[in-house]
Amino acid sequence: MAVIHDVMPAFELFQPMSVPDALALLDRYGADAWVFAGGLDSFDWLKDRLKRPKVVVDLGGIQELRGIRASADGGLEIGAMTTLTEVVRHPTIRERYGILSVGAEAAASPQIRNQGTIGGNVSQDTRCWYYRSGWDCYRAGGNTCYADTPTALNREHAILDADRCVAVNPSDSAPALIALGAMMVSRSTNGERVVEAEDYFVGPGTDITRMTILQPGDLLTAIRLPGTWAGAHFYFEKVRDRNVWDFALVSVASAMFTSGNTIQRLRLAVNGVAPRPVRLAAVEQAVQGQPRTEATATLAGDLAIEGAQPLHHNAYKVPLLRNLVKRAIRPDVRSQT
Repeated sequence: MAVIHDVMPAFELFQPMSVPDALALLDRYGADAWVFAGGLDSFDWLKDRLKRPKVVVDLGGIQELRGIRASADGGLEIGAMTTLTEVVRHPTIRERYGILSVGAEAAASPQIRNQGTIGGNVSQDTRCWYYRSGWDCYRAGGNTCYADTPTALNREHAILDADRCVAVNPSDSAPALIALGAMMVSRSTNGERVVEAEDYFVGPGTDITRMTILQPGDLLTAIRLPGTWAGAHFYFEKVRDRNVWDFALVSVASAMFTSGNTIQRLRLAVNGVAPRPVRLAAVEQAVQGQPRTEATATLAGDLAIEGAQPLHHNAYKVPLLRNLVKRAIRPDVRSQT
């Protein structure tokens, strides 16, 4: 295991006051730069001396990255440096996009939410203890996955879509944003890029060293919530070992419109089961136009676990995933928002 030093390596600190200044720094230093938002995950990496950037770019002074604003399409735009507490408490989010409020509140303790940002929550690295302890695994540039062995401690790892690396995505707001059809806005010195939330996250088959599309020089600046799913029937549930601050074993987020007892439209995403948050498109298609009944919920749950390949210690995630998806569809379960 890695030796914990609690003494951060030396680096040069920059505190830009505008997005263009931040982008210029990120472009200049490239892979040698570390983006510092709320700092909670950053401090762990730096204190354990597992990340040794030459430059840290602190975004705390950039006011244009903060705040929640109405957008022209009837939705909202959330600055990437907006704290989780602000997201949880914002009246429009609570009223029209309640699933995000619940997901952001589930992410951490009140103290952490006061400091942590929505951009940091969706962009954080995996919490696999082998990787975070400095083992030379695939994600760290090595040639093995220490979690994918018969004797490994892999109780919290992936059962879906693993490709060499079996670490899972830790973000609680991510599945909510996918269910809401959010758009992620990033910028670099080459311009602006806007992608759907489900495409913001990447799995090891795309790039085993990253969890998002952000490359050196890129900066997540905002998250846009379209008006399309505002006011839907929402469901969010996170199962964890402790009902305080803890990462999800499995989580589910859904947005649904119904007509009477018929499911008209559905977006459904899960996390904690794969290296990236997974949108269950096959489930969405299968239940569209179907009655919201126990039989439909069972169909959805069975489809959700197709292709699951549990590891030695996490087979419990298969029935857990199936049942959470069923609960999101089942007619007698009230919305969690």
